[in-house]
Amino acid sequence: MSRYEQASHVFWRCQYHIVWTPKYRFRILKNNPGKDVYRCIHVYCKQLGCIVMELNVQIDHVHLVVKVPSKLSISSLMGALKGKIALKLFSKYPHLRKNKLWGNHFWQRGYFVDSVGINEEIIRRYVRHQENVEKQEQALLALD
Repeated sequence: MSRYEQASHVFWRCQYHIVWTPKYRFRILKNNPGKDVYRCIHVYCKQLGCIVMELNVQIDHVHLVVKVPSKLSISSLMGALKGKIALKLFSKYPHLRKNKLWGNHFWQRGYFVDSVGINEEIIRRYVRHQENVEKQEQALLALD
């Protein structure tokens, strides 16, 4: 498999590491809501022509390494992902709307994005194993 994707007149490899969080970094992405976020990201990315390379949905944030077609901006991708996922979660889990703090917004306003270049394998490994590192840190803090 080539490192590059191809469209009719372009070869591209636009790969990004993106991180975003629920509003107030609520620890809400566990159990079924977390599984739904995971599935939705795969479905919506495929619809937009993106390729999910790594995905890690943690209880208070999401890490995504994704190849994005050159015709699609990161802000368009994030607007679609965050908007569609929020609508789906609010409709499927109506109890989430009852918390007035949400203000009809499931996600924080911003997100982190970094282009993945030469350090691709390091970043993908970080996304894949980040949850384990956090658990180890929490275990060490609990011992203190």
